Formats: sequence, C-alpha cells, structure tokens
Amino acid sequence: MIFNNKSQDKEKVPVTSYGIKIEQNILLKPFTTFKVGGNADYFCRVSSVDELKEAVSFSRENNIPIFVLGGGSNILVSDNGFKGLVIKIEINGMSFKEDGDSVLISAFAGEDWDNVVELSVKKQLYGIENLSFIPGTVGASVVQNIGAYGTEIKNVVTSVEVFDTQNLKIIVLKKTECEFGYRDSIFKKPRGGNYIVTKVCFRLKKERKLNLSYKDIKKHFDTYTDIPTLKEVRKAIGIIRKNKFPNPKMFGTVGSFFKNPIVLNEEASRLKNEIPDIYMFTVDNCNKKISIAWILDNELGLKGFKKGNICLFENQPLVVVNLGGANAREIKNFTDNIAEKIYKKIKIKIIPEVVFVGKF
Repeated sequence: MIFNNKSQDKEKVPVTSYGIKIEQNILLKPFTTFKVGGNADYFCRVSSVDELKEAVSFSRENNIPIFVLGGGSNILVSDNGFKGLVIKIEINGMSFKEDGDSVLISAFAGEDWDNVVELSVKKQLYGIENLSFIPGTVGASVVQNIGAYGTEIKNVVTSVEVFDTQNLKIIVLKKTECEFGYRDSIFKKPRGGNYIVTKVCFRLKKERKLNLSYKDIKKHFDTYTDIPTLKEVRKAIGIIRKNKFPNPKMFGTVGSFFKNPIVLNEEASRLKNEIPDIYMFTVDNCNKKISIAWILDNELGLKGFKKGNICLFENQPLVVVNLGGANAREIKNFTDNIAEKIYKKIKIKIIPEVVFVGKF
C-alpha cells in the first residue's frame, strides 16, 4: 500500500531527530519473495503503534510517500527502488478468546499468516485451514483478501483495526466496511488509502466443519473412508501447494501473478461459443470466473514458457518464476507480454494480483 505525498530531496530530510531508527538507501531485494528491487530512500521497522505513528509523522513532516511492507510476497519492486519511506510492519502478537461455539482470534498485522493458521489447527479451530502455507503477514492477508482452495479470508474476519494516517489515530472497521472482493478490499482503493492495518480479528468455529469441495482437495481425499482431521487437511494443502508452486528457497516468485477475470454471463457465453472446452466456474447468478491457467495451458501452450531467466511454472502457469538473475523490468516486460497474448486470445484484459512498487 502506497501513501503519496510530495517527494523532496532526501539529503534535506533529517533522520536522527526521531525515536525510531530510520535508515537510508536500503536495498529492498532481500525483503521480497521475487528477489528483485532497488533501494528505498528511507526504511524503518515498526514494532508498535507508537512507532508506526512516529514513522508516519516523519513522512508527513518531510512530504515523502510511504510504502507499507509486510512479508514482501505479493509485490514487484522497481529496479529504481522506492523514492520515499518504506515502513516494515513488525507488530506481533495474538490472543484467543472463547465466544460460545466459536473462538475470536486477535492477531497483530506483523504476525506471519501461516503461524496463525498452524496454531489454529493445533487448537482444533475451523475456518482457515485451506489457507495454510500462504506466505505473508496478517496485515497483508486482509489487504489482499487472500483466498485458496475454496476459502477466502473475508469469510472469517469480524473486524480490522487500522491506523489512520490523516488523523494519526486508531480506528476499527467492521467487516462490511472493509469492502472485501476478489483479491480486493477497501485498503487497495483510494477511499481506504489512508489506512494502515494494525490488527485483525477472526472468528473460527469449534464445530467440525471442513470445506473439501475444491477439486484438488477432493481428489486428495478420494480414497479416505472417514472425514479427514484438521491436521490432515493442512498436510494435504501443503502437498498440493508443493506440487503447484516452485521452491521459494530456490526461486523468486509471488505465487499467482494474475487474477482470474470475472465476467458477466453474456461474455462467458461468447467465450464458450468460441472455446467450447474453456474452463470456467459460477461466481453468482450473473457472473462466471475464467481460469487463466487453463487458457495459458490449453489455448496458448504457455505452461513452462521461458524467456531469459523468467518462466511460467511448469506445474501452474499462473505462477511467474524468477529463475535467478532476472531484474524487475524484465519480469514486468515478461508479464506484460503474457497479458497481451491472453487479450489477443479471449479479448479480456487481465489484472495482476501483484502490487507494483516504484517507477517502472
């Protein structure tokens, strides 16, 4: 999330008069899972709301833009870096509160998302097990409204605590105020542009209720005669993801690069007439979601497509992989080219899931 202010010369900005440590010219590449990116003019880590307030005050007083960094797992940082202040959110901690047949979890924005899932599974709490092993932080999870295998985080969110950069105060948004959509939320829109997520509250169920409808999960448990346990579902998600995504320790990636487009039924009918076997599924009475992975594989033959040090992953073509040595401009050119090929085929403009940081 980028907060824009008028930028000014970094040499003119004093950084030693603030309580928090503000560093200059910090390479962002190590903070991103794509393993690319230039320097941030200014960089700081915040571990409390008070420190966040100081960082935002520094930005406001010196008229420089802010980029809020979580786990760096859904961003492409320009080779030119970011001409402003990068705030890395490291506000950690979580708590559990019994509430009838459910449990309320409060988790600070800097918590590793999968730590929350892992602990919830250990406590036999249902609702987020299908979101296992998604990289990133709790704060980023609601900004993106992460989803996988038939589940979205919006299904369990009750409220989101945010820091308002305009009045420098904490406010709490109800779930309905978060305007969750497909990989979308108010935090990605101009009207939510002054909010920095600090804490999220989830409601998970004690009752044994699993979502096993997604085809990959259903296939995994085909031979099971009993209902799988939470632990078994989490393990299955790990196996499925391992087969679909490259090893993040070896390669740079942000997972799925593009959103699957949602189109009106009339547009879906047009596509069905042109491509009878096209894979799509119903979103609601008026809309269908088109599988871009299917298009890339079956219509364009681009699964595993490689150019230079970048490729579409051989097991899941929605996943763009930095094989090593690629820079951000090359990744941007590669993905722009893929988007153009898709448009020529289906006449639909596809949108990246990824956030572009800095000037390309």
